[in-house]
Amino acid sequence: MTANIKPQKASRNLNTGAITSWCQTKTGMEGKTLLAKFKISVYAPNAIRIQMTAEDGFRPNPYSVTASPITEAFKITETEKHIILSTDAISAEITKSLFSIRFKDKNGKIINEDDPGFSVSWLGTEVTNYKKIQPNERFIGLGEKTGDLDRSGNAYVNWNTDYFEYGEEDDPLYMSIPFYIGLHDQGVYGIFLDNTHKSVFNFGASNKRFMYFSAEDGDMDYYFIHDEIVENIITAYTFLTGRMELPPIWALGFQQCRYTYYPDTEVLTLADNFRNKTMPADVIYLDIHHMENYKVFTFDSEKFPDPVSLIKKLKSQGFKVVVILDPGLKTEDGYLPYEEARAQKLLLTYPDDSIYEGQVWPGWCAFPDFTHPDARAWWAEKIAFYVNAGVDGFWTDMNEIASWGQFTPNLINFQYEGELVSHRKARNVYGMQMARSTKEGSEIHLPNNRPFVLTRSGFAGVQRYAAAWTGDNMATDEMMLAGIRLVISMGISGLPFSGYDVGGFSGEPTSALFARWMTLGAFTPLFRAHSMINSHDAEPWAFGELVEEISRNYINLRYQMLPLLYSAAYKSAKTGLPIAKSLAIDHPLDNKIYELKFQNQYIFCDQLMVAPVKSTTEICKVYLPEGNWYYFFDDSSYDGKQEIYMESPLNYLPVFVKGGAIIPLQSSVQHTSESHDGILYLHVYKGHETSVMDLYEDEGDGFGYKNGDFCKRLISVDSPEGKIRIHENKGKRESKFKKIKFYFHGFNQETIIYEERNYTLRTESMAYLNKLTEFDPLPDYLHPYFEIKNIKTLLLNYDPMPMDLILT
Repeated sequence: MTANIKPQKASRNLNTGAITSWCQTKTGMEGKTLLAKFKISVYAPNAIRIQMTAEDGFRPNPYSVTASPITEAFKITETEKHIILSTDAISAEITKSLFSIRFKDKNGKIINEDDPGFSVSWLGTEVTNYKKIQPNERFIGLGEKTGDLDRSGNAYVNWNTDYFEYGEEDDPLYMSIPFYIGLHDQGVYGIFLDNTHKSVFNFGASNKRFMYFSAEDGDMDYYFIHDEIVENIITAYTFLTGRMELPPIWALGFQQCRYTYYPDTEVLTLADNFRNKTMPADVIYLDIHHMENYKVFTFDSEKFPDPVSLIKKLKSQGFKVVVILDPGLKTEDGYLPYEEARAQKLLLTYPDDSIYEGQVWPGWCAFPDFTHPDARAWWAEKIAFYVNAGVDGFWTDMNEIASWGQFTPNLINFQYEGELVSHRKARNVYGMQMARSTKEGSEIHLPNNRPFVLTRSGFAGVQRYAAAWTGDNMATDEMMLAGIRLVISMGISGLPFSGYDVGGFSGEPTSALFARWMTLGAFTPLFRAHSMINSHDAEPWAFGELVEEISRNYINLRYQMLPLLYSAAYKSAKTGLPIAKSLAIDHPLDNKIYELKFQNQYIFCDQLMVAPVKSTTEICKVYLPEGNWYYFFDDSSYDGKQEIYMESPLNYLPVFVKGGAIIPLQSSVQHTSESHDGILYLHVYKGHETSVMDLYEDEGDGFGYKNGDFCKRLISVDSPEGKIRIHENKGKRESKFKKIKFYFHGFNQETIIYEERNYTLRTESMAYLNKLTEFDPLPDYLHPYFEIKNIKTLLLNYDPMPMDLILT
């Protein structure tokens, strides 16, 4: 009788029941239980997909996973009580009497297991997987979620929401990434729930029996990933859902935005101020006031009478221009984008085929259905309007979908790649598909330029199409620190290129808060200042001379770090790993890093540890994890696994360098199109073991790098042996750096050995190295000389006004 009960009609919890039949397939296995169908597929030795449905067939998400299952590298065995699917890395032990899974590592340790009483169950259409919490288990990730780094004891909802002035604990926000990582003494694992309906992740809130993840409808469809280290979990997740493409280098520069700069003369004044004040910057944004009555794909003929000339002038000053795109099309006869989309039936509709309208900035609007391939293609073609004006990048906003009232009716129809579905299934992917369409438009109309798209909303896999920012934050110290946790959580969840509105979008930052936020922004993947209309000016010079100087110093530092940052972005594009990395990735079982006073600390570009502090804090406590560490600004050295107190005035953000770090710097420039001085300033820090980094260069834009037009050199430092090696170039491009100056930190008078091809230098004394200025014969790539210095100060000369960052 149980087998005939459909879960969507049940008012009580129904589990899958016993397995009644199964068979092996090319990619895994499939079968039936008393209540459901199941399918298990192997995607990699460390990644297995579990699908369960109580319907006639599976209903997969077509948007997030780009990988395909494999047909090798697994085996299946059967015992009296279990079916066991195993790979070289993991095994899934399936109980036959009540379908439930226990995942083990290759040594037989339990990594994750279903609650044996409930496993996968249904309450009406809601489907849930209940999991036992392992001893001492913690949970991290889940993308753009407020709250603590450790998610234990809390529950979260995935439902993309326009949340103006959200608070430290508010949920949900703009973006949904239903992927988390579990950490405990026996191992680490990741789970990605690939269901686009509203979902809940409960990590032990209000009960002490289990954690669970559920979706209000659709299949139980999740990927289980296990590896020995957290980095490999993230790499495996992004193998499934894709990785960001290498951004243009200008997107790593400083970006200035405001709601809103108008008319065109104000934009030109802004650009002049940056250049006249020698304040580096690469990007200026145009918000909704560039449009005629807020209508997308228009320019206001009074405020911006000649956008082509305006953008041409900005480009001559080294600026790129990014424009905002909102999905709402004003339902106005004569407005061509609306008329085209209506005629081609590309808009969201009610079930009776009438067009759905919601109120946004232009008034009543219709909305393109970005789950319809034809609508995406149409939108991509419309991007030509801005490209023809000279625009370089695009900012997709209000794409949750946002509308006044904040309650989109659920009965609205979406095409969803040919499967007619409701708003309940399509909402969470709408913003992602808008970003996708925008990127595709950029690729069509700017074929020689790497796309830059910044999105507010998205779903798992959005990293393939866009960078992200954390939406409409508030100008408070608490939200500044919350923004850090949002960024590092998105990094854990496969989205490495993200940031926040520096200074706070809503409210009035104090001068101290703005200064502190600017210092933090220099160590954030996306460095963009943004503020709201009718608020105090929020440019770097708007808070007085001291804040202006601090801002200039840290923006200069950002540009000096471009070789490090661009190399880190290249690594992220290859591996999916974050640029701003939570300490939980490298030190998952160190309980200290989860304490409230230390949970905001993170690793930037693999080499630097940033300890964010409030603007009112002048002495802070910092936790140094395992290893050895140097204070960035004066080379003070510390052993790891200890807490220390640090002075933290506004001009000294607590930043530490990891022992063994290799930090390549350049001279500061006013924008990324400007040439540096040709000298690579290579800072090497003594550590306890060998360390390596790839120094990566290319044109900075375009796609020649995909065909070998790059310069990539592995740099290795063997600190115990005092040995440095710069390996041969792996690409076709010559380095832009013609000189190298070495700066050694922590080596004192110990032996340093430098090797390049057949050129080897050995010496017993750093004093001798300090006198050396030239090789003979000379390696051509170092032409005309290289220089070695032993200094204690990296970047900062302290004077009575301690705010000048000076490259020695």
